[in-house]
Amino acid sequence: MYLTVQDLEKMQADYPDYRMELVDGSIVVMSPSGYESEEVGTEFARILGNWVRPRKLGRVVGSSAGFRLPNSDLRAPDVSFVRAERLKRSTEDYAELVPDLVVEVRSKTDSLDKLREKIQEFISLGTQIGILINPKTRTMEVYRVGEKLILKDGDVLTLPDLFPGWEVPIADIWSPVFD
Repeated sequence: MYLTVQDLEKMQADYPDYRMELVDGSIVVMSPSGYESEEVGTEFARILGNWVRPRKLGRVVGSSAGFRLPNSDLRAPDVSFVRAERLKRSTEDYAELVPDLVVEVRSKTDSLDKLREKIQEFISLGTQIGILINPKTRTMEVYRVGEKLILKDGDVLTLPDLFPGWEVPIADIWSPVFD
């Protein structure tokens, strides 16, 4: 049975406490994130959003923002960015476009292979950059078409093709330890 976005919306109305995506005509229920992965994703979104917004470069959103993709899937990356010229006004509905940047943060229950597949799906549909953040190994995998870069503590993330001049030390996104 092939399900549609309308079927997903009905399921979400019936089960509002669950996050769901529509992938290849099937509804995928997303479990809640672990605390650390959510904190890391929120920090990444905050750092990026605080740089993007004053420059009016576009929109940074979190894991609840859904994207209706050209392949009929409805996906929600942990963090995403859409350039201002592509989404001049925010929409109450799902955005019907492919984000320019997607970020997935590995939670303890996530499969790395599934997260990598999700990022590659976005890239195949037109996303410029996909990032996989793994708090457990304190690494970041940065994907572009035909390219993969692995960053770790001591490295600095730059994305000049989307954010000229923006830099963030990898160590700055991890959860702090309070003594």
